[in-house]
Amino acid sequence: MAASINSSPVPSGRGLGGQTVVVIGGSSGVGLETARLARASGADIILTAREPERLHRAGLELAASIAAFDATDFGRLGRFFDALPSSVDHVLVTGPGPCYPRPAEFDLDAARHDVDAHLLLPLAVARDAAGKIRPGGTMLFVGGTGGRRPAAGLALAAALVAALPAMIKSLAAEIAPVRVNLIAAGFTDWGVALEDVAALAVHLMTNAAITGATIDIAGGQQLIGS
Repeated sequence: MAASINSSPVPSGRGLGGQTVVVIGGSSGVGLETARLARASGADIILTAREPERLHRAGLELAASIAAFDATDFGRLGRFFDALPSSVDHVLVTGPGPCYPRPAEFDLDAARHDVDAHLLLPLAVARDAAGKIRPGGTMLFVGGTGGRRPAAGLALAAALVAALPAMIKSLAAEIAPVRVNLIAAGFTDWGVALEDVAALAVHLMTNAAITGATIDIAGGQQLIGS
């Protein structure tokens, strides 16, 4: 059974010393890089991911607690948060890139999984984690910028990219004083490195003035004409 929630607010300093960061999808990519930076800033780390061996290696590297499961198994996700031994300060959720099928190639099962991963997962995390996060802490999601311009094969991606910022604003109002933000990351070939995205994520954890925001980090990608 989970311990009672500690209602003490998150410290207002710019570091993460004494705080706990949960990273859903933390065994590689943006999740792992953010966990590394948060650990270097003094945080305790809890990592989850689907692939046990890679997750185990990341856990050893960061002296982190780990839990291996698919976050789109929403029953398992809820049990994970229920089982946390105490409250946490920040929850970061990374996700897979969107699929880009043309209508003739559209697979409904793959599309449903994409909706689960990009829209229903944030709602499930908000439901299950909000009561575990200390006041002033953060719930942070990583999305993308692909699909903002109409193009063949982007119907589903465009819908997901458009919907998520609106959801983030509503969640920020609903679960305040926990702050909710979205990072919309572009591709690395636009000059955006994993370290850049991780630095932004840690900034959003420590900056108490930002909530309900969608912040692009795409190397100017959206400024270039199609």
